[in-house]
Amino acid sequence: MTTLSTLDPQQLKIWLAAVANKDAQAFRALYDATSPKLFGFALRILFKRELAEEVLQESFVSVWNSAGSYQASLAAPMTWLTTIVRNKAFDLLRRVDHAVEIDADTFDKDVMNAMESADAGPLASLQSTDEAKALARCMTRLEGLHRQAIALAFFHDLSHSEVAEQLKLPIGTVKTWIRRGLDRLRMCLQKAEGA
Repeated sequence: MTTLSTLDPQQLKIWLAAVANKDAQAFRALYDATSPKLFGFALRILFKRELAEEVLQESFVSVWNSAGSYQASLAAPMTWLTTIVRNKAFDLLRRVDHAVEIDADTFDKDVMNAMESADAGPLASLQSTDEAKALARCMTRLEGLHRQAIALAFFHDLSHSEVAEQLKLPIGTVKTWIRRGLDRLRMCLQKAEGA
């Protein structure tokens, strides 16, 4: 199974350069190497397998058509690919008029599943430790929209302005919610440490 640690950025750059010249074999190699990881990323945003499959397909069509625009000086290959998938996923969410909803039960279950999964995902930095479990418990105690803003910013790697756009809120509100949410998380984790 391919993981981020086994994906060689140099090889990905070579494949992307070949794809820019419409090399079908390089495209297949790029797809085979990166699609499991990118599909997992899309699935964590969309929660539905069929939507994640649709986004993955649209993303690779975009890669085929725009590989020539990839600039190694601006982003690592996986960062560029992940950004395409993320943007396609959010475009799909807007089209089907759904909002990303992260409720306490779902978030807790997803964090725990990600920690137990052999597949590396966006939450791969969370390890199956007492601290990670404490973080998951503390996240569930945050107010819904505060938790959602933090999750979008840190687990989906969105900027504050992207979070504001996704949640259709002013950027100042999002920044305040994230700052206050992080303060509450810090206090909750300190209490968990002391217990």
